[in-house]
Amino acid sequence: MKKQSHLINLVTASLLAALCCVATFIKLAITPTGGYVNLGDVVIILAAFLLSPLYAALAAGIGSMLADILMGYAQYAPGTLVIKALMALFASLVLYAVKKISDKNTILSIAFIILAGVCAEAVMVGGYFVFEAYILGYGAAGALASVLPNVFQGIAGIVGGTLLCLIFKRIKIKK
Repeated sequence: MKKQSHLINLVTASLLAALCCVATFIKLAITPTGGYVNLGDVVIILAAFLLSPLYAALAAGIGSMLADILMGYAQYAPGTLVIKALMALFASLVLYAVKKISDKNTILSIAFIILAGVCAEAVMVGGYFVFEAYILGYGAAGALASVLPNVFQGIAGIVGGTLLCLIFKRIKIKK
């Protein structure tokens, strides 16, 4: 039974990695000047909801990194792998820690999914700031320019991810 469970988790993580990659290609315009958010973070929060911390981290990191490579942002791929994996890891750990409480109360469940999303997105905003400032060499001032767009990306991820998790919870997809 343990091998079957591992296989199910591996297949689910692989599917979510592919979905995360594809969702990152879906861009929603948020400003008249061409600013946008993508739906990749929505899938990362869903992965944290559906999978254990390790599998969620693998799905998020690999799927997001592949999207960077395929979209021509290979210089971001190593940072994205780590940052997105940490996002899913932290979100999954939060959801795992409160599982028994949130399973019994829908309002608390929503609050904890949002909390997990906030933790994940804080990792994303801070992670990309550090990556751009120190690894890519943009300096603090250069990296600061991406903080606000990343915050918008985070808000979209939290809202979309929370809604998707609630839908999955409602139809009892996670058992």
